[in-house]
Amino acid sequence: MRIFKPSYKASAIIAALLLAGLLCVGYGYFIEPRRLVIRHEELAIKNWEPAFNGLRIAMIGDIHGGSNGADAAKLREMVARVNAENVDLIVLLGDYVSQHHSTIPISESDLRMPVADVADNIAGMKARYGVLAVLGNHDGWFSDEKVSAELTRVGYRVLENDLITIEQNGKRLRVIGLPDHLKVGSWEAFAADARTVASPTEGIGDLIVLEHGPDILPHVTGDNAISSDLKLMLCAHTHGGQVWLPILGRPIIPSSYGQKYAYGHVYDRGVDMWVTAGIGTSILPFRFMVPPEITVLTVKSSS
Repeated sequence: MRIFKPSYKASAIIAALLLAGLLCVGYGYFIEPRRLVIRHEELAIKNWEPAFNGLRIAMIGDIHGGSNGADAAKLREMVARVNAENVDLIVLLGDYVSQHHSTIPISESDLRMPVADVADNIAGMKARYGVLAVLGNHDGWFSDEKVSAELTRVGYRVLENDLITIEQNGKRLRVIGLPDHLKVGSWEAFAADARTVASPTEGIGDLIVLEHGPDILPHVTGDNAISSDLKLMLCAHTHGGQVWLPILGRPIIPSSYGQKYAYGHVYDRGVDMWVTAGIGTSILPFRFMVPPEITVLTVKSSS
């Protein structure tokens, strides 16, 4: 029986591929999660109030304190970097904590970084209109109440079906923060609650929605529209997939809509949405071609 022996050239190619794979894995674990990029983006929105042209919003999502690449030094660097941008508004988009992975349910797992330490390490962010926060699914698995209390302690405003109004150049802009989408029992009730919060100020200015996960977009528009003034949604949760591969793209997206709401600018159902890739890691401790980021979004009217 003839035994196949790969040629020297084939063996060299196989060895090179294995080495490249190992280098990519090493980079994805040891290097990229420890990076932090500032992603400057511009977004032109149809019928946006011109008085708020040039509004600069810093988006920070999925901090996951204590996860790979999200140690105390990284969180303090994040604070310094965002403050250096001198933005008008900072929005924190949920998932501040990170649970250890084990055989017990994640809701019963210990945190990689105590929530008080997470809050202390991200304290000190400043913007013209303040720092607004919503909560994410990992926060809920731990304790929404404890996470909210710690964020409030360090001076950040947590919006859980709450709305604030910003005034500039004689005009108003409304910002509403909604609960995490994984807490939804009924989309109709979810939209109705949001509509109740938004309706007293309906018509006085454009509306921005802050929400941890992007999957709510179809459920707060159309027949379940929470406001005719809704212009922009700011979300996180997907981590941009954490991994992007040539040809294959983003293999894993924690969204019911797959790649559609994975990352960056999305225009759907007449609403602009931006999804940021976040800071920490979850499930897999890797990032590849999707570095941790602070998104600085400059908004203007397309008219």
